[in-house]
Amino acid sequence: MAFAPVIALLLALICALPVLLAGDNSAKTLLLSALSVGLLTWCTRALHLDGLADTADALGSGKPAAEALVIARKSDIGPFGVLAIAFTLLLQVFALSAVTTTSMDAGRGYLIMIIAIVTGRVALLWACTKAVPAARPDGLGAVVAGTVPWFVTISWTIALLLAAYFALGLVGLGIVGLGMVVTGLIVGAIVIATAIRRLGGITGDVLGAVIETSTTAALVVAALL
Repeated sequence: MAFAPVIALLLALICALPVLLAGDNSAKTLLLSALSVGLLTWCTRALHLDGLADTADALGSGKPAAEALVIARKSDIGPFGVLAIAFTLLLQVFALSAVTTTSMDAGRGYLIMIIAIVTGRVALLWACTKAVPAARPDGLGAVVAGTVPWFVTISWTIALLLAAYFALGLVGLGIVGLGMVVTGLIVGAIVIATAIRRLGGITGDVLGAVIETSTTAALVVAALL
């Protein structure tokens, strides 16, 4: 799990490539943004979106922890899960398109997508630190809960903050890079805290939800700023 940001970086470098083809046509930029997001989803086999949907169904049910965890494990997707996936993908595509409005902004959009994707994986590390329990004794959550040392998580966080600041600083947007990372990690922390309070800890589905929400929040902040 400690190397999740490295894998994310490699994925991002490839999946963000369509953005570099952006022109001065807004429809083309929107299409290329959708291709980038779709490519990322395909490369990750949609596992994180599946986790987001299951987590949304579990939390949205309002059931006690034991019953909510049963809902999360079901193979079908309920209305909360459908809405979570739909809004997440829409936000990601439109936010990425908003920061890549012309061919001159293509490099900026490329960097922003990379930072957002890595932010989601650093948020994942926070979900796997010693302070976060597993919601059930089996499954992915039980395997990875508490496996990432604090110094590893903190080191990755500092490294990402510095990288985001200096990378976007090349185009005069260093503060935006910091805002992306901080906001993404805060949103991830909210999802983690909610999972602990409502479910008793993390599951594999919760980890997927943390990744998707953190990544989306980072992209939205970049678009707004």
